[in-house]
Amino acid sequence: MTALELLKFMLPDFLVDHFEVVSTSNTEEVLHLYFEEKIKPPQEFNALELVSKGFMDEITIQDFPLRGRFVYLHIKRRR
Repeated sequence: MTALELLKFMLPDFLVDHFEVVSTSNTEEVLHLYFEEKIKPPQEFNALELVSKGFMDEITIQDFPLRGRFVYLHIKRRR
């Protein structure tokens, strides 16, 4: 089983399909997962010419605890 398949068990499919994990931070009490939106736009936007202008401000979402650790998802979307 790959890491991607494991993430799909824990996180919504949309997050795993359209974002990539760029880093993680792990302590005894807290797990931080950092996501950035992939460069490839969703299929419905293939006909449009899109230009990336960097990222919007990062948002942080507290997810359900995992094995006794708090889980925080740090998500950056493209402009």
